[in-house]
Amino acid sequence: MAIYVDFMQIEFKGYKWCHMLADTLQELHDFAALIEVDSRLFHRHASYPHYDVTVQMREIAIEYGAIPANRKKIIECAKKLKIELHKQIAQSEDY
Repeated sequence: MAIYVDFMQIEFKGYKWCHMLADTLQELHDFAALIEVDSRLFHRHASYPHYDVTVQMREIAIEYGAIPANRKKIIECAKKLKIELHKQIAQSEDY
């Protein structure tokens, strides 16, 4: 399992935020639950599926094994997660 956090520090509502991604959506959700990231911080309708995490949450994620990732790796993961999410949505619409 590989979880990635970027180096962004976007200021919003008094916090600095970054992004958390993974190789698969299941890994991403499982890891988010493990470190107690609120599921409302998952953005499925953004340009790519990801969790917004504060810088403090990012540090906890790293303590639990998340990998600080450069822009290239984040984009690579983002593309895979977007494809996976679209497949899940298409399958759910078939039922």
